[in-house]
Amino acid sequence: MAEAVDSLEKGKRKEGVGEFIRHTREELDRTTFPSSSDVKNTTIIVIIAVIFFAVYLFVIDNAWKYFLDGFTWVINKIAGY
Repeated sequence: MAEAVDSLEKGKRKEGVGEFIRHTREELDRTTFPSSSDVKNTTIIVIIAVIFFAVYLFVIDNAWKYFLDGFTWVINKIAGY
């Protein structure tokens, strides 16, 4: 932000709307987009990863639940409840 202010203060003129649009179109012409197969493959990988981590976290969560339930049971037996 400070660079933009400095450049304006040093006498450089501000870019007009037409010039901005022209520069934007030039930049978009240099841009490459993924192919349809790339998008499909990436989507499949993301879906598989989400399912894997959902199952993994479900298993870990239930394992902790059973561990803590058992630990609580042992503590209650020791305490005499």
